[in-house]
Amino acid sequence: MPDRSGPLSRFRVLDLTRARAGPTAARMIADWGAETVKIEQPPALSEVALGGPRDGFDFQNLHRNKRSMTLNLKHARGREIFLELARGADVVIENYRPDVKRRLGIDYDTVRAVNPRIVYGSISGFGQEGPYAGRAGLDQIAQGLGGLMSVTGMPGDGPVRVGIPIADLTAGINLAYGILLALLEREASGEGQWVMTSLLEAQIMMMDLQAARYLISDEVPRQEGNNHPTNTPTGVFPTSDGQINIQSSPDHLFKRMCDTMGAPEIYANPDYGTNEMRTSRREAINAEIAAYTVTRTTGEWVEAFAEAGVPCGPIHDMAQVFADPQVQTLNMDPAVHHARLGSLRMVGQAVKLARTPQVMHAATPELGEHTAEVLGEIDIRGQELDRLREEGVI
Repeated sequence: MPDRSGPLSRFRVLDLTRARAGPTAARMIADWGAETVKIEQPPALSEVALGGPRDGFDFQNLHRNKRSMTLNLKHARGREIFLELARGADVVIENYRPDVKRRLGIDYDTVRAVNPRIVYGSISGFGQEGPYAGRAGLDQIAQGLGGLMSVTGMPGDGPVRVGIPIADLTAGINLAYGILLALLEREASGEGQWVMTSLLEAQIMMMDLQAARYLISDEVPRQEGNNHPTNTPTGVFPTSDGQINIQSSPDHLFKRMCDTMGAPEIYANPDYGTNEMRTSRREAINAEIAAYTVTRTTGEWVEAFAEAGVPCGPIHDMAQVFADPQVQTLNMDPAVHHARLGSLRMVGQAVKLARTPQVMHAATPELGEHTAEVLGEIDIRGQELDRLREEGVI
């Protein structure tokens, strides 16, 4: 077992997850030091990972800092072993459909019966109950059902998915957050509890201002492209060598932008006197601003606007992101050593703790790499281990 440190190093986690949302939650906790055991199907039963091949970038990034053991949960002895492991665990994380985990006999009530202190974290597509509870849910389905695709893309182009699996990722982050809340509460009550979220709930939460716009103001948001739905000028403007993002909708920032561009007539135009007036005349004001921004390079404008205190920035591809000196300062690509694949750069955590930082303890393990080690911790060794292999339990 790799040496571990970090604020969560005292907790033990059983990770039953597949695909992306569940593994994201487990990764969030493992990255901060929790001893995390990824429970996978034995080789004869293993399916192609939904995150791509095991050696691929996605699987390697999702499952670092974990140990791997194999266990056939459909086998009665496999279920017994899982419950024995759960007896000594702090957290179980799973993303089975509600009926599947009950059928396997690994649901919250069953686990709680052997360990009342367990914090049991569940991610589903649409929730643990309700008319859609039994449906399979994936990220793009949640993006559509949760409203995101209706506000993404250029006006009139039809619904567009965003370029990352945002429902999966935010559901995973939310579950990790909920698990930590339950662990904190357990310190007072002494009892664990069931923590639940879904891709749909995560997507609706992420709609935030657009959802509040409907709930409070009864406005149904529509596609606005690169423009902000309610603030102007905010958007993408052409430069002589590309594009630039500018956000200058508050009056004082609008004046700074116009002064920096040498465009006092735009600021002085009475039709643009308030943010609301500018938003109602968005196409006209954006065209006037673009006539200025196109005269200089992105780099020149970024330097000029930054000096004037106008929020702005270039639009990077991923290579440019990780070459950016600010990104390099933030250490968003920590490396981990893999025995076969060598040094791999991972996507780092966005939170930094001064005394107990995130540490890359270990690369993604091979399938079942730690089976004997984990089972040895509950006194399953030698001939019994061999028998479990012969019977297809591990």
